[in-house]
Amino acid sequence: MGERKGVNKYYPPDWRPEMGSINKYHGTHALRERANKLHLGILIIRFEMPYNIWCEGCPDKSIPIGMGVRYNAEKTKVGMYYSTPVYQFRFKCHLCPNYIVMKTDPGNLDYVIVSGARRQERRWDPLDNEQVVPEEKSTSQKLATDAMFKLEHGEKDALKSKNAAPIIDRLQDHRERWRDDYTTNRILRDQFRTAKKELKARAAVDAALLAKSSLDIKLLPQSEDDQKIASLLRLNPTQTPEERQQDVRQIIDSRPLFNSSDDGTPKRIGIPNPFVTNSRTKCSTLTRHNLGVSLKSKATRGSEDMPSTSSAANASPSKLVSLCNYTSSSSDDSQ
Repeated sequence: MGERKGVNKYYPPDWRPEMGSINKYHGTHALRERANKLHLGILIIRFEMPYNIWCEGCPDKSIPIGMGVRYNAEKTKVGMYYSTPVYQFRFKCHLCPNYIVMKTDPGNLDYVIVSGARRQERRWDPLDNEQVVPEEKSTSQKLATDAMFKLEHGEKDALKSKNAAPIIDRLQDHRERWRDDYTTNRILRDQFRTAKKELKARAAVDAALLAKSSLDIKLLPQSEDDQKIASLLRLNPTQTPEERQQDVRQIIDSRPLFNSSDDGTPKRIGIPNPFVTNSRTKCSTLTRHNLGVSLKSKATRGSEDMPSTSSAANASPSKLVSLCNYTSSSSDDSQ
């Protein structure tokens, strides 16, 4: 900026070299309006925010002033740190009429807020972040003068080197492995393709299962424990409903309607439960005894065909009951 302003200046006709510079001739300063308060020791400069801050005058405290924002600040020398001057900067917030004052801290290589704002703390210890930190001057002087401190410092450095050796070896192996980037990329893409095919096949199986079950849920991947638990469960029926109904019909068709008891009175036969495996009721086969049919000899049948009136009149009730017994033609044919 100064070189640009120092070139191609207009010199009026009445100017002489003994009058001094052209700025002196016009009664102005080379820095123009930036040097209006120079007699007070104040110079206007362009100040850049070194870190994030919160302005104390802004009504909305949630909006910080970010690092790198520039302001026109009044620069003033306020002291010395050994041979290094300490400067103070005063500028106005662009969001409110509040003034912020900051100064340099040469001892800590930092800036300090004097008034009008507070710092947004985002600092960390470089040692915790495993960064390379230069030795302080006091440490360097101790290493040069104190032999015991130098010995302890050397032991600590050796321990750090021993702990970092496996990490360094692993990084070197990775660097050698990644040297051929084409092969590494090809292997990685092959792995991605294989995994993609497996995911597609699994998704197709899950979609078919959900469509069969009429469900709309997200299925989790199957594990070995799930398979073991599923093998222990017996939830599937051994027969279909149609097969069970057919078995019930066969049992009903094959059972007798009545079963004679010991005293000769008919007794109702219970229907067995086909769904209970340990049922004590069993299906009995059709026999003459179950049907109430008794066989007689031919002599007995001949004498009964021509009964006498006197015998019929004097017949006892037991003999009348025997007349109710019939002989099927099928039994005669069989004999």
